[in-house]
Amino acid sequence: MILEKIKDRVISPQTTLIESMKLMDRLGKKLLFVFEAESFLGILTIGDIQRAVIKGVPLSAESKSVLDYNKIYASIHDTKEQIKEKMSRLRAECMPVMDDSGNMVDAIFWKDWFLKAEPEKREKIDLPVVIMAGGKGTRLKPITNVIPKPLIPIGDKTILEEIMNQFENIGCSQFYMSVNYKSDMMRFYLDQLEHKYNIDFFEETKPLGTIGSVSLLKGKINSPFFVSNCDIIIDQDYRDVYDYHRSNDNDITIVTAVKSIRIPYGVIDTGDNGLMTGLREKPEITYMINTGVYLLNPGLIDEIPEGKFFHITDLMEKVKTRGGRVGCFPVSEGSWRDMGEWPEYLKMINVM
Repeated sequence: MILEKIKDRVISPQTTLIESMKLMDRLGKKLLFVFEAESFLGILTIGDIQRAVIKGVPLSAESKSVLDYNKIYASIHDTKEQIKEKMSRLRAECMPVMDDSGNMVDAIFWKDWFLKAEPEKREKIDLPVVIMAGGKGTRLKPITNVIPKPLIPIGDKTILEEIMNQFENIGCSQFYMSVNYKSDMMRFYLDQLEHKYNIDFFEETKPLGTIGSVSLLKGKINSPFFVSNCDIIIDQDYRDVYDYHRSNDNDITIVTAVKSIRIPYGVIDTGDNGLMTGLREKPEITYMINTGVYLLNPGLIDEIPEGKFFHITDLMEKVKTRGGRVGCFPVSEGSWRDMGEWPEYLKMINVM
């Protein structure tokens, strides 16, 4: 019998990956339980889905096709300390407890037995972080007439602090901030904070596009580095992005969001002479959206022209043309919060 405390997280083996991601977003969870009737088949995590998508598995694939049947679970014969040790070693958010017949009789969540909200035994990384904070934020007027977009509050902090705190939590300590519009206000605000960030400001005297100002950092960065827009928050441990970037020998890794759009009409496919070849009623189309967070190798700074308007998409095309690798690390649609326009900003502050 399915446990009461996990019933909202139960899916069938036929549930697709995109349906699973949407359920995770609705529940605010990153783990689901796959059952065939009353039989427990395994755990499906957001990491399982991300690894599958990176390998080219379509989001329409069934969950059973990407299940890791070698996951380690606990036994009813394990002591509490043995289960805690196993969870800590595996950094497991949840540990199913199985009986001798292979039935799941309990599910122990990290928060049940540990004081910290998240398992944390993972090595931290200290990579530079470049934050693009020079724009005027015209889509958020009139508030940006008064304060720059990076200082717009969400909850008790500014969006800028939320972004930097997320990187600091994984070990990043050196920030570079591209500034222009109302830069004095940003410098003053950050200098008054009780928490002192280690920030090197660099200023573009004219608009240089979404990556052009990074040319000003030549000779300053000698390791892979993150680049982030100043108006987005992604619920993702960026160490996963770094692991993917490094293991695939990428030049650039783009953090992409899985975005589904339902067409509210019947879509007709046609062939020769305008003859209908198919009809799809209100189909759902899935895209990978550029979130505005990237991981770049340091040598790419030399490929950004100095003093010229240059977008990150121009750099991607340049890398692709010379045979370089541009990878995409997928996150769910609900994990990506964008503050670029008023509707998105209002949604963001309602969940903080």
